[in-house]
Amino acid sequence: MRNEYVQAVLAVVRLVPAGSAVSYGDVAELLGSGGPRQVGSVMSHHGGAVPWWRILKASGHAPEGHEAEALLLYLEEDTPLVGDYRSYLRTGEGRWRVDLTAARWAPTDSDFDVIDAIAEELERRLHRMSVPDDGMAL
Repeated sequence: MRNEYVQAVLAVVRLVPAGSAVSYGDVAELLGSGGPRQVGSVMSHHGGAVPWWRILKASGHAPEGHEAEALLLYLEEDTPLVGDYRSYLRTGEGRWRVDLTAARWAPTDSDFDVIDAIAEELERRLHRMSVPDDGMAL
């Protein structure tokens, strides 16, 4: 995974406010680059320093293996949830997920300005890396 893509994904993730969430595919769509699997790979390998719990599968399920920690963060941030998360807290049993319809982040115009700048910089850097020294595209 190119470092430029990693940095762009992490920059978008940092913009997602507390109590909100987006899917891996949403992040890719906002960047205009990659897809859910690429974003998931970035988050898996590099997401520890950003609010990783706000980036989910399209189903609204927390990142695998991090459900318990994520649930506490969702509750702390008042993220909308559906399912039996109370039982999960007590016993570790129970199915729940983030209500992605209610929690989905709706970027403001200023957020879109920042996202557009991130996406344009990513495109510029990736394009520059694909052009040989003689100026001809690969």
